[in-house]
Amino acid sequence: MRQAWRVADVRAAEKTLMATLPEGTLMQRAAAGLARRCALLLEESGGVYGARVLLLVGSGDNGGDTLYAGASLARRGAQVRALLLTPERVHLAGLAALRQAGGFTTRDLPTRADLILDGIVGIGSRGGLRSQAAAIARGLGALRGRTGDRALVVAVDVPSGVSVDTGDVPGEAVTADVTVTFGCLKPAHVLGPAAVRCGHVDLVDIGLGPVLAADPAVRVPEAADVVAWWPRTGPASDKYTRGVVGLATGSVKYPGAALLSTAGALAGPTGMVRYAGSAHYDVVRAHPTVVASRRVADAGRVQAWVCGSGLGTGDEARTELRSVLATSLPVLLDADAITLLVGGEHAEDLRRDAPLVITPHDGEFKRLAGEAPGADRAGAAARLAAWTNAVVLLKGDRTIVATPSGEIWVNPTGSPALATAGTGDVLAGLLGSLLAAGLPAVRAAVMAAYVHGLAGRRAAGDGPVTASDVASALRPVLVDLLG
Repeated sequence: MRQAWRVADVRAAEKTLMATLPEGTLMQRAAAGLARRCALLLEESGGVYGARVLLLVGSGDNGGDTLYAGASLARRGAQVRALLLTPERVHLAGLAALRQAGGFTTRDLPTRADLILDGIVGIGSRGGLRSQAAAIARGLGALRGRTGDRALVVAVDVPSGVSVDTGDVPGEAVTADVTVTFGCLKPAHVLGPAAVRCGHVDLVDIGLGPVLAADPAVRVPEAADVVAWWPRTGPASDKYTRGVVGLATGSVKYPGAALLSTAGALAGPTGMVRYAGSAHYDVVRAHPTVVASRRVADAGRVQAWVCGSGLGTGDEARTELRSVLATSLPVLLDADAITLLVGGEHAEDLRRDAPLVITPHDGEFKRLAGEAPGADRAGAAARLAAWTNAVVLLKGDRTIVATPSGEIWVNPTGSPALATAGTGDVLAGLLGSLLAAGLPAVRAAVMAAYVHGLAGRRAAGDGPVTASDVASALRPVLVDLLG
């Protein structure tokens, strides 16, 4: 997995490490890594020698990293110009190094550049870019290089203007093709709209690893994690030992939700799916292997329940929800089940000892929490998880999984293709199957979001996507992933 740390933890680690090193060592390490990455990019478009490089230089260490990297490129024959946004607070040693290497300063944005280094502000910034910097950021897209293509933008540590700890973009910000970050990933690299602004993220090791806080702010799963965690069958496996998942989803009015959640569950690792609901005839007709009944009370033995997708919000639906919550089994609540929990006595039903997963989109989150997730989506999800004593899977382009203890995961495989009706039903079924197979709630949620995202991407390759397309893509995705 990958991990990201908040600014305060990064600053603390830097302070600890700098106390053991000669002054300026960390900046030189960062600048060397930055210059190397820039040189590699320039080699792809004609080489470093003669390349036009523009440095956007703010104050402090971020500006120093940029200036020293520019000096390194200038020594290799690049034409390096530095636009100083705060000349009175420029890093003087870095500026001297640039001038000594043959680089110059400029007062205006040029018309041509092959590569631009965004060193306007670093990880200590707050809010969007100020007017001068915002105007410069808006003008970067007009710059063209020697090949006629748009100039490449390399962000130094983070794109200027993003909120580093939350991944929000509160105002004007730079959009980078590549972000070169130092020591460790930060939340903005993996969270929210800021992650999109980062482009490809390249991590330069400057020695922070041993002194970073033990617990990162955010964890990001990778394919190897999902493969390692996925349940495997053996010679002694049967349909019961693999797990049986129960689905209290869909209704006469919304039979599609029942069909889609069932398709998601069947793609998962469990050995049997039991369906309980008024859409049971539709489910059995489409999926003959499913054991169906009319009510949760008649479903038989299961190892986990999925409840809510298309269930409705009437008295019958409320009864089914209560039956599910009354069990001592892991439970996943989605869609209408979340709506039924809002207000009155039903909110207390969440206080249960058995594992609970809630999968809201933003509107459902607002109904549960009383307010929208806001700019700090990860923090909001963590607060709701603590209040409900549940694992919260907050849907979105960068789906967040948060636990009551404050552990936060961010899914990297999200796709706009999943922003269509019914894909959440598929996700609920898949996640329920993982719960029934015995996976811990947080791991099941992380795995389901990861695989579901891959299925969305695969389905999107053929054009417009429906939830049925995503459900159909689950099996080939898992074959490719698990081998």
